[in-house]
Amino acid sequence: MYIIGVTACTVGIAHTYIAEDKLIQAAKKLNHEVKIETQGNVGAENVLTEEDIKRADIVIIASDININGRDRFKGKKVVQIPITVAIKSPEGLIKQIEEKLKGE
Repeated sequence: MYIIGVTACTVGIAHTYIAEDKLIQAAKKLNHEVKIETQGNVGAENVLTEEDIKRADIVIIASDININGRDRFKGKKVVQIPITVAIKSPEGLIKQIEEKLKGE
């Protein structure tokens, strides 16, 4: 599965990058490809390309604030979660997504 996502927290510092790291580690552990864009206080980093979005099986938005560019995911399966879920239970989240996608 190719997972893409966006992380953003209210301050745009620590939780944004912690969530990114946790999602990447969990996805790789479960043998998935992954790319996560961060929208922190320095702006967007590791920006998702059109090709990333086209290839994506799922989009994870881990954020407690509105993210920029949400409209680019139109037509994709999007999972919106609080950023703390990505930090505390990224592997469980990805396993739930796997199960849901198997059922479709």
